[in-house]
Amino acid sequence: MDIRRVILWISLSFSILFLWNNWQLENNNSSSSNNVLTEESASYNLDLSIPEKPNNLYETETFNETTNYLAKNSELIIVNSDVLRLTFDTHGAQIIRAELLKFPESKDSKPTLLLDQSPNLFYVIQSGIIGAPTGLNFPTHLTPFKLKSSERELLGNSLDIIFEAESNGLIVTKKFTLYEGSYEIKVSHILSNIGLNTVFPALYLQIERDGNEPPGSSRFYSTFTGIALYSEEKKFQKVSFSDIVKHKADYIRNTDNGWIAVVQHYFVTSWIPNQKSMRQNEVLVTNKNKDLFAVRTIERLDPIGPGSNLKVNSKLWIGPQDQKSLSSVSNGLELVVDYGFLTIIAKPLFMLMTFLYKILGNWGWTIVFLTILIKFLFFPLASSGYRSMERMKKLSPRINTLKEKYKDDKQKFNSAMMEVYRNEKINPLGGCLPMLVQIPVFISLYWVLLASVEMRGAPWILWISDLSVRDPLFILPTIMILTMFIQIKLNPKPPDPIQAKVMMIMPLLFGGMMFFFPAGLVLYWCVNNALSIAQQWLIVQKFS
Repeated sequence: MDIRRVILWISLSFSILFLWNNWQLENNNSSSSNNVLTEESASYNLDLSIPEKPNNLYETETFNETTNYLAKNSELIIVNSDVLRLTFDTHGAQIIRAELLKFPESKDSKPTLLLDQSPNLFYVIQSGIIGAPTGLNFPTHLTPFKLKSSERELLGNSLDIIFEAESNGLIVTKKFTLYEGSYEIKVSHILSNIGLNTVFPALYLQIERDGNEPPGSSRFYSTFTGIALYSEEKKFQKVSFSDIVKHKADYIRNTDNGWIAVVQHYFVTSWIPNQKSMRQNEVLVTNKNKDLFAVRTIERLDPIGPGSNLKVNSKLWIGPQDQKSLSSVSNGLELVVDYGFLTIIAKPLFMLMTFLYKILGNWGWTIVFLTILIKFLFFPLASSGYRSMERMKKLSPRINTLKEKYKDDKQKFNSAMMEVYRNEKINPLGGCLPMLVQIPVFISLYWVLLASVEMRGAPWILWISDLSVRDPLFILPTIMILTMFIQIKLNPKPPDPIQAKVMMIMPLLFGGMMFFFPAGLVLYWCVNNALSIAQQWLIVQKFS
């Protein structure tokens, strides 16, 4: 088998694989279905869908140059830590806006807007109390709350934001505690029964989002945007918005551990409920136009007698997909940084990158040195492949003679060519097998560079000020195309003229895609190609 043909098919296969993956992710949000509500949730009389927007319950107001749908008589409470700016709506004590102060949308620009309640983005965090089995109306995220705390700026190590509401003899106090330098928020729900009867409450924690891709998403590569859940029983699970609409959502529904989350490229919001307490998880459509989705967990609480109190603690994360910090918040939360089926390889690669970054202090140079280390690791395999190709190159005149001799009989030509390979003890796949071994590592590194929030806003040198976006001057993609052409010239020329032309087009096709890929990924390919050329040249000199 011609080594060029094998390499060509491998390249085409992986190109198709990536294109198929991107097409699937781009179409995650196709839709149509009815609302999803389980029989168990119905027992809580849980009807918490927000009104369609806009309607007569909502009015349009101006807020930070965006239009928001805010309940009448609600008040906006803006609080700041050193890493977060949160906007609470007293209507339900919801978090309706979150800005990440340490993550500008681009260099020297305004902070990234993760949560918002506007026509362009609906993404909010909610919680409340419902009654079971009597269906009492306790304070929910649709109930007016009053702000009880006064501080709105984090001046020390922590900041408490406290809201309170009462309904049917149950006072609900929500306490949000922000910490210096942390995206983790401690949340307490304190229930006080001031009525005459025992109540049977349940606490729900909910994240609601529209099905749109986050701003700035690329059309040339895609990452997952949707819902994620974790439990010790089922481990990490992803649920796309389209699966919710199509009633195909498969996830852990009853558990006493884990967390719920909404994931998008680089960022995540997550509720981490009280562990070892039985609860019920749901993912659902929350309006009949099928463009709003929610994930929530409902925990049945102990009965509260007259004059008694109950405190329920949980945690909330609003921020980047920082694996180290996420793993300290809850078991498995770092898995929202999803490297796919090659996680077993990608995780060690990321750990190695982190180690190199601590030494070098620059993610661009970290990618360069990581590529050198990987190339060094696979040097024996690659050398074996190049030696095999050079031996085949020396046989090219004999192969061309056979081709001319059997030009009208392809079967005899193939038999004669294989006979030559056997006599010379050459494996025609010898140059291909080393590549096959390295492919899982390359794909793993692709996902590490694409998914790691550490790349976002990370500069390298000169014109590369952000490794997570495309090269603004297209210098790296151009270098990549040139190095691919050089590699092809160093390889044996295919005996088939059509195949030779296709191989010359491949750098333009593959390299052309890289004009729209993150600079960090293209940097890896440029360094890898340069090292491959050097290695191949040395072997050519040895055999010449």
